[in-house]
Amino acid sequence: MLRATQDGAKLMDSLEKRIALARGEAPADIVLRGGRVFDLMTGAMLDGDVAIAGDRIVGTCDSYEAAQVIDVTGLVLVPGFIDTHLHIESSLITPFEFDRCVTPRGVTTAICDPHEIANVVGAEGIRYFQRAAAHTLMDIRVQLSSCVPSTDMETAGAALSAEDLAGLMDDPSGLGLAEFMNYPGVIHRDPGAMAKLRLFEGGHIDGHAPLLSGRDLNAYIAAGIRTEHEATSEAEAREKLQKGMRVMIREGSVSKDMHALAPLLTDTTAPYMALCTDDRNPLDIAEHGHLDYMIRTLIALGTPPLAAYRAASLSAAEAFGLKDRGLIAPGLRADIVALGSLDECDAQLVIAGGRVVDEAAFAARGHVEPVARSSVHAPTVTAETFRAAGNRTQTDVIGIRPGQILTDHLHEDIAIEDGDKRPDSARDLARIAVIERHGKNGNIACGFVRGFGLKAGAIASTVCHDHHNIACVGVDYADMALAATRLGQIEGGFVVVRDGTVLAELALPVAGLMSLEPFEVVRDALVDLRAAARSLGVTLDEPFLQLAFLALPVIPALKITDRGMVDVTRFEIIGGG
Repeated sequence: MLRATQDGAKLMDSLEKRIALARGEAPADIVLRGGRVFDLMTGAMLDGDVAIAGDRIVGTCDSYEAAQVIDVTGLVLVPGFIDTHLHIESSLITPFEFDRCVTPRGVTTAICDPHEIANVVGAEGIRYFQRAAAHTLMDIRVQLSSCVPSTDMETAGAALSAEDLAGLMDDPSGLGLAEFMNYPGVIHRDPGAMAKLRLFEGGHIDGHAPLLSGRDLNAYIAAGIRTEHEATSEAEAREKLQKGMRVMIREGSVSKDMHALAPLLTDTTAPYMALCTDDRNPLDIAEHGHLDYMIRTLIALGTPPLAAYRAASLSAAEAFGLKDRGLIAPGLRADIVALGSLDECDAQLVIAGGRVVDEAAFAARGHVEPVARSSVHAPTVTAETFRAAGNRTQTDVIGIRPGQILTDHLHEDIAIEDGDKRPDSARDLARIAVIERHGKNGNIACGFVRGFGLKAGAIASTVCHDHHNIACVGVDYADMALAATRLGQIEGGFVVVRDGTVLAELALPVAGLMSLEPFEVVRDALVDLRAAARSLGVTLDEPFLQLAFLALPVIPALKITDRGMVDVTRFEIIGGG
């Protein structure tokens, strides 16, 4: 019996109060009056007040009284948006600044995988996110990182076993096991992969299986993996839907799959599709938006509004078993966005967990001290470090696909001069290097990449998925050495160098991944960095994030880690340049 314990009595009192408020027997805390609710169950526009008590909606489609009445006349009310897969670290700001950056745009739930910081400092990084989630206005759900490191073909700062993850499972922010990137480990039944899958068997396990198809895809799904955000074509996404996966349309700062997958999002498929950003930085958010940008763009592309808003909230909630949100309905979390227009998705008011999202609410949050300072421990490098010795001219080259993290495996003949294959800006062949920076072994690997358009200088970064070593690309070895050295001096970040001078930089002292500055400062620094990169001839919209993904050995076809060039199709190291 509920009344048998003190906790049970409190629950019963709360339940009875909620029912009484729903009947209008006492004033609610907040009433939204004058707007119309876009009902995602029927597609209808509903009139009437929306009454809120605590963090819950208690009444709709009727008249209510409250201590605070908010006039939303002329606005359309929709459920708060749910970003179903992202790495907050890749926004380059702390969870608290990410909250301040995107919650006012209507994002009230973020399902994050903190595997970026976990690859630097392990469980300590995940615990930092779990602690932060207790204080943010948005509801940050912290999945446990499945692949730290992503493979054995890189050197990360930490490694997490199934036993390590078991010790992190009891936090209230938990939701399941994050993206299982080591899909060969699943298919071929690697013991470590099996231990993690068994730990979460029957719970939620996120997928990550780019280009996987046929029987291999069947095997991957049979392991209990039910979501996928790596589909980059309509055909790929359709097969995954047909085999029971929930497909998340992704539109990040580098990975841009929305236009390719938009035709698949209809009123029929919307219950089984959702939206995510994966990696999106404050400059992109400022210039275009976050999930709000995806929603209005999808509608402009012809997606029915009902399908777009379902994918952004109700379908996302159901895909992850979040039964307490996704609709504006009695008993559910009061996550509400008031829009001027469904087509424009322009948030005029946001309520997250019953709290009005404004500067006062942000100021009232608790705080958690950042972790993972002074994390860059790279070997000393000089211009000579970046020479690429070889005895054959045929050379493996990473081919960038702008707007994708997939790459091409190219082959070029590069002449050997004085024992070195030199960059050739006329052919858009730049040197790329990855330098181990966790103080483990001092590995340095060099290769070639095409697609940056570099004519001079170098750029470098400690945001280098997922191991987050130093990644550097350039056509001048001395500038590459200065860029890599400077990263150690500023505790990690982004650097642009030309002719021995640092043109622009952004310090990311939290694990070499996140700034301690407000998101507005980071946004402005990214503007300067982009301009500096373009002054070197760079043609990519997001050169730093594009560079970061060139080191991720679980995305086909050719990548580079501190251990060398990686043929992802064959899942093996094939050497350097």
